[in-house]
Amino acid sequence: MWRRASQLLRNTATATATATALSSRVPQPRPASAIPKLLPAPKLASSLSYATQAAAEATRAPTTVGSLLRLNDLRDNPGARKQKTRKGRGIGSGKGKTAGRGHKGQKARGTARFGFEGGQTPLRRRLPRRGFKNRFSLTFQPCGLGKIAKLINSGNIDSSELITMKTLKDTGAIGKQIKDGIRLMGRGAEEIKWPIHLEVSRTTARAKAAVEAAGGTVRLVYYNKLGFRALLKPEWFAKKGRLLPKAARPPPKQRDKVDSIGRLPAPTKPLPFTPEELEFAAKREAARVIA
Repeated sequence: MWRRASQLLRNTATATATATALSSRVPQPRPASAIPKLLPAPKLASSLSYATQAAAEATRAPTTVGSLLRLNDLRDNPGARKQKTRKGRGIGSGKGKTAGRGHKGQKARGTARFGFEGGQTPLRRRLPRRGFKNRFSLTFQPCGLGKIAKLINSGNIDSSELITMKTLKDTGAIGKQIKDGIRLMGRGAEEIKWPIHLEVSRTTARAKAAVEAAGGTVRLVYYNKLGFRALLKPEWFAKKGRLLPKAARPPPKQRDKVDSIGRLPAPTKPLPFTPEELEFAAKREAARVIA
């Protein structure tokens, strides 16, 4: 029993001595006055990379003068502008060598034309067609007799001169877009009470009857696209140093719908109808009545 108690006392003394030795090795905190002041670390601007400096500038708060920002401090928010992937610039980027295209094959080479589907029938040919567009259709701009009579009464049009499509365009009787010519309409036909002479592309039966009843004439003339430009804007050819083109003949589909070929430059005096033209006009009117 006494041997057991002596052994316990010996172990307790050993543990106390060990704890005292360890506590003497732990550094004790020093007072604040004893700590030396450290100098600020020097700036290593030369050792920083361009990307690091740019990131530091982006996160720096803008300098203000009063309540206004300076122009040299304006910049995007961090992360607003993302740099694009630079392909083919080394294996370290992950997009070097084949630049993400893989190895040999159609997709590793150049691009194909738009709509190419690898040789199979493309979609534009697989879908059925619906409807059609008539290549021979003509678009005429309408012009009523009432508007022409109003321009004559206001003095913009001289009724003693030949009224051509250029006259109607210059006086504002029609718009600027003349695609295939002008169609004379019978609106306001009762206002025509004096003889007038017109040259247009098409006319209605009512408009022609009203003009002829007043003692005037309506001649149907043909101009192609180039002829219309020479008729409406002859100064364009003079500016380019070109001669006016020769008047073109009407195609077979329009030969029986006009009286004569349009004259260039724009005429000022009407031409009398020849017997052949009168006979042809009579046949055209008869065919229209039968239809």
